[in-house]
Amino acid sequence: MKKILGTSLLLVGMAAFGQSKEDSIQFRKISTEILNNGKGYTELRELTKNIGHRLSGSEAYEKSVKWAEQKLRDAGADKVWLQEVMIPVWERGKESLHIQAANGKWKSLKMLSLGNSEGTGGKDVSGEIIMVKSMEEYDKLPAEKVKDKIVFFNYPFSQSFVETFKAYGDAAKYRTTAASLTAKKGGKFAIVRSLSSAFDDVPHTGAMRYEDKVSKIPAVAIGSTTADELEALLKSQKISAKLNSNCGMKGEKLSHSVIGEITGKKDQSVIVVGGHLDSWDVGEGAHDDGAGIVQSIEVLRTFKKMGIQNNHIIRVVCFANEENGVKGGIQYGKTVKEKNEKHLFAIETDAGGFAPRGIALDMDNVKRNQIKGWSNLFLPYGVYNFEERFSGTDLYPLHDMGIPAAELMPDSQRYFDIHHTEEDTFEKVNRRELLLGATALTQIIYMIDKNW
Repeated sequence: MKKILGTSLLLVGMAAFGQSKEDSIQFRKISTEILNNGKGYTELRELTKNIGHRLSGSEAYEKSVKWAEQKLRDAGADKVWLQEVMIPVWERGKESLHIQAANGKWKSLKMLSLGNSEGTGGKDVSGEIIMVKSMEEYDKLPAEKVKDKIVFFNYPFSQSFVETFKAYGDAAKYRTTAASLTAKKGGKFAIVRSLSSAFDDVPHTGAMRYEDKVSKIPAVAIGSTTADELEALLKSQKISAKLNSNCGMKGEKLSHSVIGEITGKKDQSVIVVGGHLDSWDVGEGAHDDGAGIVQSIEVLRTFKKMGIQNNHIIRVVCFANEENGVKGGIQYGKTVKEKNEKHLFAIETDAGGFAPRGIALDMDNVKRNQIKGWSNLFLPYGVYNFEERFSGTDLYPLHDMGIPAAELMPDSQRYFDIHHTEEDTFEKVNRRELLLGATALTQIIYMIDKNW
């Protein structure tokens, strides 16, 4: 009796928020189809193992464009096209970092130049290291203490934040600004402690930027254990560092985002789901963001396979150049504005292929509350958090136009162990978790398409 009464109350509550028993049944059908027949995991293996990492401007990225175009056709897209994007080209080249202690011996350190950093032109650049633990500490240093030195920004990824993206946001300013801050006071180059939640010796790359009218000096990252060891050495003796790197910007080139869609049966308003096709030039770009690409294609395939009669255009966008320029997202937004295309909703999946836990909603409160009213439908699939207010980086241009935007929120506890590293490989992705993410995306798009 209690079970029957509980079910009745649930159905009444669902109806009050624009849900129905049919929606619950459709959610289950979507889940069953994707978990049993989804191709995302197999396609991720193809992308990562046959193509690998896909830095914008590289030959591998151009191969991934052709791959994504074919996969969208295979998924049943009614229309597939390439959107031209001018992208910055950055190359890493050979690089090395050594430290020299008081005994005169040089020791090689594991390191990665930060993305978009200029290098040393293949020449050795050396000097004494000075360490700071925070931005405030660095600001207090007079320029004469920094001049001709190497500045080591040893700010750890905070373990206090339960939500690891908040720790990432807290530490990210050191990666993005270290080079320019060092250059302003006459330093030779910057070393940054990696933005990593792991206690290992794996360096993490990622984008940095230069301020206008400031010298473009190099910036490199080292892993957590190397950072701790260097800190311990600096407490007892003077340490010199020597950097030799060949990285740098190589102008711009024409490239493409890849777009596929299925036609709307009611009107031509657009619902977007997407991820970014590029990755950094280490690892395989599996979680960041191969997972998001195959999940987005899975949404389109599922609508077609199940014969769901979508009211609006369901469009998959595989964005170019998110990692070191966001040119794909910017160009997409520009084209939407120029064509005056009506967009109802856009969601990006760019936080890894781990089990989904929520959907962040970056929109007005009326629409936020409507989506939050559907939350009971998502609970059986482990998706419960609809409280956050942000959206994917590639969607910022759309959000700025007033288009409701969102982002899938997977469990993030392991994400920053491997983010932007050689460890971001196919083997780190779990099939069921990846496909559950695709399930949540398909379910939310089904509800948006039906109710908006």
